[in-house]
Amino acid sequence: MNYESLKLDNQLCFALYACAKEVTRIYKPFLDKFSITYTQYITLLVLWEQDNLTVKELGKKLHLDSGTLTPLLKKLESMKLLKRIRDTHDERNVYIKLTDKGLNMRDEALEIPKKVFCSTGLSMEEASNLKDKLKNLLNSLDEKA
Repeated sequence: MNYESLKLDNQLCFALYACAKEVTRIYKPFLDKFSITYTQYITLLVLWEQDNLTVKELGKKLHLDSGTLTPLLKKLESMKLLKRIRDTHDERNVYIKLTDKGLNMRDEALEIPKKVFCSTGLSMEEASNLKDKLKNLLNSLDEKA
């Protein structure tokens, strides 16, 4: 029998997992300055791009379920970076709106992507190609879900 397909080094899932873990580790010192986690950071990235989203819309963009998102949003709200506002017409909808403090953090975080990119050792073209391939993989997986 050939067990090559069961070797760890032959697993796409492990390469993605280990790489994601290492990239997240690179972000940590930059995010520690703001006392936020990587997941909180990507939540803020979405809101800096488009504020006043519902929890459902935010979860869809981040590929996170409400069980993960709700405590994360509560923490960011306790840090006074955002507000959760229940829709007066349909109480099932909760909108997420950045506070002034949350909006102002965007200017302070502006250097993070550049600093992280410099840590990867990739060229701009390599990083762009990798990002495109990963987006295509994600889209393909989403279509099958």
